[in-house]
Amino acid sequence: MSASFNRVILVGNLTRDPEIRYVNSGSAVTKFRIAVNPNKRDAKPEDTMYVDIVAWERLAETCNTYLKKGSPVLVEGRLSIRSYDDAKLRDDNGQPVRRQATEVVISGMQMLSSRRDDADSGDRGGYNGGRSAVPAGAPARTGDSPGGDDLEDEIPF
Repeated sequence: MSASFNRVILVGNLTRDPEIRYVNSGSAVTKFRIAVNPNKRDAKPEDTMYVDIVAWERLAETCNTYLKKGSPVLVEGRLSIRSYDDAKLRDDNGQPVRRQATEVVISGMQMLSSRRDDADSGDRGGYNGGRSAVPAGAPARTGDSPGGDDLEDEIPF
């Protein structure tokens, strides 16, 4: 018997600000959509995929707080296809129309904008997941060091 595997990793940009709500149990749920461009040179704008993303609990609150329209993001989770009755639409017999929603329910999210991008946009309170923006042992980028040293002259290429 073969095992099943359901894992999705996507990189894209938010098409609008995330929307948070709280279900009856008090759990937070945030929904947003990302635009994922194809990985080919001759891609056309119509080749872009728009993927609905769902985050729960603490991750939902983090996404709602730190993500905004246009934010580049990496999300990781599982594909979910669910059915629901659309109360707004009725079939010929007066019954609600049955719909399907395809979403990625994420278990992890990483913001991909740099501190420099955040500074350029005026957002100085960006969240980087508790990680240093500059890896340990790596030289600081121009303008990152407290002394304002310009290290670009030391780069051999």
